[in-house]
Amino acid sequence: MNSETLTAAPPTELVIASRESRLAMWQAEFVRDALRKLYPSCDVRILGMTTRGDQILDRTLSKVGGKGLFVKELETALADGRADLAVHSLKDVPMSLPEGFVLAAVMEREDPRDAFVSNDYDSLDALPAGSVVGTSSLRREAMLRTRYPHLVVQPLRGNLDTRLSKLDRGDYAAIILASAGLKRLGLAARIRACLDVETSLPAAGQGALGIEIRAGRPELQAWLAPLKHEPTRLAVEAERAVSRALGGSCDVPLAAHARWQGERLSLVSCVSMPDGSRAAFGEACAPVANEAEAIALGDTVARTLVAQGARAVVDELAAARGAEPAA
Repeated sequence: MNSETLTAAPPTELVIASRESRLAMWQAEFVRDALRKLYPSCDVRILGMTTRGDQILDRTLSKVGGKGLFVKELETALADGRADLAVHSLKDVPMSLPEGFVLAAVMEREDPRDAFVSNDYDSLDALPAGSVVGTSSLRREAMLRTRYPHLVVQPLRGNLDTRLSKLDRGDYAAIILASAGLKRLGLAARIRACLDVETSLPAAGQGALGIEIRAGRPELQAWLAPLKHEPTRLAVEAERAVSRALGGSCDVPLAAHARWQGERLSLVSCVSMPDGSRAAFGEACAPVANEAEAIALGDTVARTLVAQGARAVVDELAAARGAEPAA
């Protein structure tokens, strides 16, 4: 945790807005407990909410409005004063926040890798031809269709427990989930294999928690400062910069992952068609000491992707869903 000196008097009451899924509540409780430890006299409570993203389970996110469906109701609670902060899995947060909101803190990252989960097989390589693999992510779908064209990829929606129950009742031979969520809920034993980042490049922000607040609340920024993890924040800034530059959303299979090599940050990214028919890759490494340098690194990788045809992929996918092409 960051040890910045607080300039505001300690808080007396804080309300955290959270989705009501078990994983989201774990994340909110993790932040609540950290704040209670920092401010023992503060009353820290959680406001549980059900978002549209939690309610619509029969269609993929890319067809019903994107990952922003998981955060809009929480932002409404921030805007009208029912809550002071909202805790998000950063991979679910749109690359550009609405006006009036800011990410006040990014916490230390959990395992960013994807997890292979199956009751009968040890790895993707062990799956017989025709096996059904479930995923909610176009990014993972593109990886599967590229590397394992003999497998059948089917959509998988619902919270973590729902997805696991669908696997357990035999709807899928295997499913791909984020390792971080399984580990946070004490379900690491369900992971048969963690996919290395070369096989399945993670989504921007995967494994990291972000705390969102209304802009213009410097005292809240100060109270949350000890929760910041600067190496994670800078890595995530670089990843999100790539996606932002390309107009990335859950409609676009875009992966971006940054790793520290001493004081240098190495960033790799990929944009592809969901069927794996076309892909663009970009990578760069540079010294990064602040947010501006992290964003510059992301922009450098984005330009490499554009030079390889990534813009055409993004625009084609936008046209397919009836949206405006990326700027």
